[in-house]
Amino acid sequence: MLLYRLIPIVLTLSLAGCQTATDGLSTSGAPAEVTGPAAGAIAGDMAGRFAEQAGSTTTPIKLHKDTSEFSVALEAALKGWGFAIVTDDKSASAKDAPKPVELAYSIAAVDGQVLARLSTDTMELGRAYSVNNGLATPASPLSLMKRN
Repeated sequence: MLLYRLIPIVLTLSLAGCQTATDGLSTSGAPAEVTGPAAGAIAGDMAGRFAEQAGSTTTPIKLHKDTSEFSVALEAALKGWGFAIVTDDKSASAKDAPKPVELAYSIAAVDGQVLARLSTDTMELGRAYSVNNGLATPASPLSLMKRN
């Protein structure tokens, strides 16, 4: 039974990384139902996994902000891991400043779970979470795709 529940998640994760030469990173967004402690738990876990894979925190992260609790929690979690967050091109305009890495995120409700995804030009992370009573716990292993 568990296998049947994981098949749609695996398919979603594999299709989520499909891009053509004209596609860019997906837009960022979070559904309204991921709030409070659940948003913070998912953002904290995903930021930690991103930091492990990124290897260096010296390159600033360009994050498209919105007003969701997840967006606020993700920005705080990334800062907690030592990343500098850039939210517009003006703040990264210094000649000697490294070019920011654009980080897109998405959160989607799928079959009673929440699927979280972080994407850059070179990698994509995804994981499913169970959200119960406002708390989120990982419900799948981390999915990692690296691109050259």
